[in-house]
Amino acid sequence: MHLPSLSLSLTALAIASPSAAYPHFGSSQPVLHSNSDTTQSRADAIKAAFSHAWDGYLQYAFPHDELHPVSNGYGDSRNGWGASAVDALSTAVIMRNATIVNQILDHVAKIDYSKTNTTVSLFETTIRYLGGMLSGYDLLKGPVSDLVQDSSKIDVLLTQSKNLADVLKFAFDTPSGVPYNNLNITSGGNDGAKTNGLAVTGTLALEWTRLSDLTGDTTYADLSQKAESYLLNPQPKSAEPFPGLVGSNINISNGQFTDAQVSWNGGDDSYYEYLIKMYVYDPKRFGLYKDRWVAAAQSTMQHLASHPSSRPDLTFLASYNNGTLGLSSQHLTCFDGGSFLLGGTVLNRTDFINFGLDLVSGCHDTYNSTLTGIGPESFSWDTSDIPSSQQSLYEKAGFYITSGAYILRPEVIESFYYAWRVTGQETVSLSPHSIRSIVTNNILVPGLDLERIQRRQRLLPHQLRIFRSDRRERGQRRQSIR
Repeated sequence: MHLPSLSLSLTALAIASPSAAYPHFGSSQPVLHSNSDTTQSRADAIKAAFSHAWDGYLQYAFPHDELHPVSNGYGDSRNGWGASAVDALSTAVIMRNATIVNQILDHVAKIDYSKTNTTVSLFETTIRYLGGMLSGYDLLKGPVSDLVQDSSKIDVLLTQSKNLADVLKFAFDTPSGVPYNNLNITSGGNDGAKTNGLAVTGTLALEWTRLSDLTGDTTYADLSQKAESYLLNPQPKSAEPFPGLVGSNINISNGQFTDAQVSWNGGDDSYYEYLIKMYVYDPKRFGLYKDRWVAAAQSTMQHLASHPSSRPDLTFLASYNNGTLGLSSQHLTCFDGGSFLLGGTVLNRTDFINFGLDLVSGCHDTYNSTLTGIGPESFSWDTSDIPSSQQSLYEKAGFYITSGAYILRPEVIESFYYAWRVTGQETVSLSPHSIRSIVTNNILVPGLDLERIQRRQRLLPHQLRIFRSDRRERGQRRQSIR
């Protein structure tokens, strides 16, 4: 039985106007502005940047996993199956670049997923390779079905998805059904780990369920959903310190949690992300996933919301462990605003949407406050440990940097996108300065016409201004209450 895909469900949500998606934040202006010269120029600039990045990868690194843009070398951090190509498929489809799409499809047909010389991550392989092929398949069989003339090339995506899952599924052969993550696919072995992480275990069900729905073979859904069942019904009870918020590690032997450390940071993040997306995928089958997300969201608003003393208008999410709040966060966590906005839109919850916009504004502040315009990999607002060199940054921005790395994290983009769809405000975006920094430092290879891209970037909106004045007034009220 073929059921609606997540990609199609989110496509339907995305093309709705803000007022249709969420009437209280409606706008008289329609969302899809495809006719203006400015909009077309922005789109062209994005397409040009993508094509340039692809051309560099194709020339210097293909069919390896990634390009090293400084040396024009390559790496195989994802088992040497061409991760950049597979990961880029859905983007190329959405951009309607038939040349690149066909290049990727030709590559996918040649991959032998049973062969690699390195350890395979069940988590990374699922979200990049399996997710990349299935999303490409859904798009090319659905809303972009006219892009590729040879339908057999599209069918290979599903065939290869099944081949890959068949290679990986021995990971679930444990006493509990909670899988190992680090696999030796040649020997059928693993790293002998005693536990698996919350995000690793809880970020499999969507892709594996979709594969079952497309093939009619329930094996893949059954395996991933059995692992998920331990997260939906956590044991012992102490592993759920607040309703819906659970610990970080699960015993592979019995499915029980081994701690009650709570966060939306890396290692835990995508468990919460996938709960609401499973419900969007199929509300009839995954109502429990929605209930658990709602419980987690409400507990998060009540117990984890945190406001820096120097910038009480900002909202970040703290972590929690045994009665203590951890006042630090990560770039990875910037998906949180988008999750609340998606959930609030789907469930018609004003409180979730307002909180999601607060979180988006906080993450944007981490971008808007740095010299490069790029947000840090990790940051803190714990006043007990501010480096003297960053005291002025904390006073102005409400955070200080604990890791200044930037590794092309996409989470903030998704959150900005949802904020734009909900509010209808075109100013929901990265600043031109941020984008120039990203382009200059991450896709610089021979032949880049940087001036041309920068000229187009100047047409992009300047800053995120989602109810910024309202946020500051709300922060001032919080300060006065204290």
